[in-house]
Amino acid sequence: MKRWVKAGLLGLGGLGLLRTALLTDEYLRYVKEGMRPLLIASGVLLVVLGVAEAWSASRRRPHGASGHGHDDGHRHGPEGDRGAEEGHDHSGVPRVAWLLVLPALSLLFYAPPALGSYTASREPAKTVAVQDEDGFDPLPATSPLPITMTDFTQRVQQDRKRAIGGRAVLMSGFVTPVSDGGGGWYLTRILVSCCAADATTLKVRVYGSAAPKADTWVSVTGTWHASGALGTSSAAVAVDARSVTKIGKPSNSYMDALPLTS
Repeated sequence: MKRWVKAGLLGLGGLGLLRTALLTDEYLRYVKEGMRPLLIASGVLLVVLGVAEAWSASRRRPHGASGHGHDDGHRHGPEGDRGAEEGHDHSGVPRVAWLLVLPALSLLFYAPPALGSYTASREPAKTVAVQDEDGFDPLPATSPLPITMTDFTQRVQQDRKRAIGGRAVLMSGFVTPVSDGGGGWYLTRILVSCCAADATTLKVRVYGSAAPKADTWVSVTGTWHASGALGTSSAAVAVDARSVTKIGKPSNSYMDALPLTS
């Protein structure tokens, strides 16, 4: 690949990373918040490498013919061969290499959307950690009770005291349609440990309310949907909805956070 092309790609990639990490919150679509300093450092490094490559290319002198005697510019020996090789670089840029321009430009002008219902509908729900019986604290008397989807799943399937039974709970997430024909829809959260490549999915099935448009962020108030034995793994991770309210998408959507309450 020509050196000027490499310099341009390095510079574009670095500027794209810096724009995404410094000027917007779009980087949260791909990595966790703690990765921001590494993105900034990577962007700076790519820009520096691009500038260095451009400077090196600008100082490179072509070796042509000398015009003396019968020496046609191709000196023999190791040094002559090397000079000829440097002065007569006929290598071109492979066509497929130009495709690298597209992701570099996309970082500058178009950020791919965050993972949503398309991904969630193709992933099984994450298996939550097993909680010790003594690890469940008494639930506060607040009604409806703000709760994360992880805590709700653990309470429904592991809490032998069945404290969640009959309690009105409040959770938030985005809408994912169901594909098994059993009715309802999924309230969904996508979690990442490091970046979008290792994403896992949390789902709570919602009954009793028409499904909003896929990927719409909503808060749901409801009670446990009585199916299976509460406090055991047979209990359905589902709610009967009392109300569904559209909310704004949080800036960091890859977290199982408590819903915001007024």
